[in-house]
Amino acid sequence: MAASLVGGAAIGAVFGELLKKGLETIDKARNYGSALEDQIETFQNLGPVIKDIEKFNEQLDRPRQEVEGLIREMSEMEELIGKCPKPKANKPWRVLSFPIYNDKLKARDKKLVRSVTVDLQLRMARDLQDVLFKVGNILESLSKHSYGPKIQGLYGAPEKPEFTVGLDEPLENLKTELLKPGVSVHILTGLGGSGKSTLAKKLCWDDKVKGKFGNNIFFVTVSQTPNLMIIVQTLFENCGLSKPEFCNVDEAIDKVGILLRAIGRSPILLVLDDVWPGSESLIENFKCEIQCYKILVTSRVAFPRFDTHCHLKPLGHEDAEKLFCRFAKVEGSNLVSEVVRGCKGSPLALKVIGGSLCGEESESEAWQEMKKSLQSHSILDANDDLLTRLQNSLDLLEHKSPVESSMKVPYKECFKDLGLFPEDQRIPVASLIDMWTELYNLDDDGTKAMFIVKKLANRNLANVIVTKNRDANNSGEYKYYNYHFVTQHDLIRELAIYLSKEGTFEERKRLIIDEISRPHWWIVENPQGITARILSFFPKWFIGQRQQRVVARTMSISTDENFTSDWCSMQADKTEVLVLNIRSKTYAFPEFMKKMSKLRVLIVTNYGFHLSEINNFELLSFLPNLKRIRLEKVSVPCLCRLNNLKKLSFYMCNTSQAFDSCSIEISSALPNLEEMNIDYCIDLEKLPAGICKITSLKKLSITNCHRFKVVPQEIGELGNLKELRLSSCSDLEEMPDSIGNLHNLRLFDISDCISLTNLPEKLGELINLEKLCMKGCSRCELPDSVENLQQLKCVVCDEDTFTNWEPFKAMLPKLEVKVLKADINLHWLPGVLKRQMG
Repeated sequence: MAASLVGGAAIGAVFGELLKKGLETIDKARNYGSALEDQIETFQNLGPVIKDIEKFNEQLDRPRQEVEGLIREMSEMEELIGKCPKPKANKPWRVLSFPIYNDKLKARDKKLVRSVTVDLQLRMARDLQDVLFKVGNILESLSKHSYGPKIQGLYGAPEKPEFTVGLDEPLENLKTELLKPGVSVHILTGLGGSGKSTLAKKLCWDDKVKGKFGNNIFFVTVSQTPNLMIIVQTLFENCGLSKPEFCNVDEAIDKVGILLRAIGRSPILLVLDDVWPGSESLIENFKCEIQCYKILVTSRVAFPRFDTHCHLKPLGHEDAEKLFCRFAKVEGSNLVSEVVRGCKGSPLALKVIGGSLCGEESESEAWQEMKKSLQSHSILDANDDLLTRLQNSLDLLEHKSPVESSMKVPYKECFKDLGLFPEDQRIPVASLIDMWTELYNLDDDGTKAMFIVKKLANRNLANVIVTKNRDANNSGEYKYYNYHFVTQHDLIRELAIYLSKEGTFEERKRLIIDEISRPHWWIVENPQGITARILSFFPKWFIGQRQQRVVARTMSISTDENFTSDWCSMQADKTEVLVLNIRSKTYAFPEFMKKMSKLRVLIVTNYGFHLSEINNFELLSFLPNLKRIRLEKVSVPCLCRLNNLKKLSFYMCNTSQAFDSCSIEISSALPNLEEMNIDYCIDLEKLPAGICKITSLKKLSITNCHRFKVVPQEIGELGNLKELRLSSCSDLEEMPDSIGNLHNLRLFDISDCISLTNLPEKLGELINLEKLCMKGCSRCELPDSVENLQQLKCVVCDEDTFTNWEPFKAMLPKLEVKVLKADINLHWLPGVLKRQMG
């Protein structure tokens, strides 16, 4: 029994094992078809890839055994697939061999998987490391070699400047901006010869800059006619790569982006040196979305498209003397200091003049002649090379956009007009608007004139100063430029004057008489043949002349307290603009002004300590074409008849005599006046009722008159008034109801009238009012009638005043309320004090 049981169990175990093997065989036979299909698909997919790998290995000259094992595996797979029987319904006996081939297929698959997932992956990782190693060698090679004058990478800025002065502070400022996160384009601008390129080279060699950008520093000299494709080719060459050929500029732009991203694992600094106007697109082409990629642009022009600017200023006297002495190879002395002052802080002038005196004894005749030349003439007379190089700055004005070309703006003429004003003084933009509107037929609101000013400023031919942040940078339709001024570097002003001296004195189109501060002895002969030696502050032609004819269209005459009113009988019947720069307690208009029949603009500015008394004012009544008068820091005399005057401006004037003591009615004296500006006139307490009878008046501005407190009821008679400005009149407490009669009023400005507590209910009758400025009027209550101002588009106010407007916003669908941040500073004060104190 026991034996039989044991035997039965053994037989059962064997049978069970046979049954298990039989089931596995049947299962292998069943799965054989799909396994064979998988192997065939794998072979078809891997075959082309293996062939490509083999081809690239041949091109890269890599050893063939790297892929021989994989190729052998693929061959054996192909051979096995060829031997495997194909399942067919009409040959069922083949199923007996399926399990054998199924095992072979699986074994082959397992071996192939290991080759692909392990061996091939390891080789790929090794190849990547090899590529990184070779790229590192290329970068290291670039850091040790120079590849041409245009672009040099990896500390490849041109040789480090040996000697610099006055650049430490601008270097620190520029470096601070450059190392900040964010903005990718930085503009370094200044006059020609001011040291921009020198500063850029010095920056590239700075330890902090090198520490930040490492080997990724590139320096490009762009120049006037840049070729983008050549620049990009050189960049490739400097990176140790073959120089590519481009079919067009677009391809070059694409490739430089690829290159920059390839080397952009570390921070990159690209310096574009000497970029000319019109090259903004070139800068844009080098911009790339890479983390910590900076572009530094040096240019004689500022590019408004890019906001970050660093402006190089003239050298101070101490630094200027150091630079001059190096090039002149002399020690400092009083004579050296005098010559240095004549160079106006221009590094270019200091190098050129210093180099011309190198080798001469410091007390020699050459030095004495240079000193006299710089004192009595323009520095431009002393050196032709300096003149030529500065004149190149004017060539920048010839680069015009299509819009500028259509405007036909005479930029060079406008630049020369800046020489009509004294040295080291602010030029009011309002004066330029008056001049250019009449001379060049510009629009009357000053928009185009300001466009010209900005163009000159962008070309570093002028500087713009705004003494107050008015109305969000004068945005919108109604412009006001009484707080805008222009200044010029002395050397650039001399260039403007120099260019105005072309031709003989009598034939010049722009006549500038500014030698009155230097008395001259002249030998003159009268009609009887008697000679005399005469001391005069005017040129020789002024002395002993019965009549001097000139054809100048614009004329500037500067006088000081030494002037004796000894005018000659000049005939200037072609003159359209007369600028009188005075510095004396009393001043008499010259008699020859009576015959200036074409005079359209008169600008009188007193630069003295006290207000100047004006005599002979009645001469102006003889000028039939006089359209605009601007008086600054004078006591305005009684007004005479000015029948055709369109605009009258008083700035820092005493107006009491003009408004209170005249026998003639103001409305009769100014019957066709369209614009009146009264600014910083501290004696003005009330608006004369006579002004309200000038029905032609369209613009009235009374600003910064802190004693002004009364607006008369008669103001409602100004039916044509479109703009009324009463800003910064701190004593003004109320507005009359009659203001509601100004149905044509578009702009009303009461900003900073801090004593104004309410506005009249009839304010709502200003049916055409579009803009209301009331910054600094938080105490001023708004009448309910404000809801009737349906044409009101813009209210400019501060945060405190904004709360007064919130209830009305829903009632005025066109209204936009602009909230200005507080602008608390005294930047404007030095200029005002300087003018008040001379």
